[in-house]
Amino acid sequence: MQCVKVTNEAQLNDCLRIRKTVFVEEQGVPEDLELDEYDTVDGPCRHWLVLSEGKAVAAGRWREYEPGTAKFQRIAVLLPFRGLGVGRKLIEAMEEDAKASGYGKAVLDSQCAAERFYRKLGYVTVSAEPFYDANILHVRMEKSLR
Repeated sequence: MQCVKVTNEAQLNDCLRIRKTVFVEEQGVPEDLELDEYDTVDGPCRHWLVLSEGKAVAAGRWREYEPGTAKFQRIAVLLPFRGLGVGRKLIEAMEEDAKASGYGKAVLDSQCAAERFYRKLGYVTVSAEPFYDANILHVRMEKSLR
């Protein structure tokens, strides 16, 4: 498995395809909520892909949330690749990229169903109560990158 930073439209399209499969088709998130102005190669988000034998199987992105804090978003792993360490590899690559870019903390809004996964990676739940995003319950989590 290999994590790569997205640098061209073909890679970005792979990210969008994965997200559409996971969030729109599997979870019923409206497409107009899933895709947004940050879905560009040269915008404020850094998009990442995980490749398995050359095939794109997971995607994620991060952007500055506030000075010193990166916000991880749109973390998606195709169903046949869940539970194989793909998500961990993606998060670790994104954390390293954010840290190398000078960010000391990462925040993310985790679906409640994925909260345990992020806890295993060192994230701590900081929201007092779960909240809805795209009609799915989420919690805010954070982790020091120092």
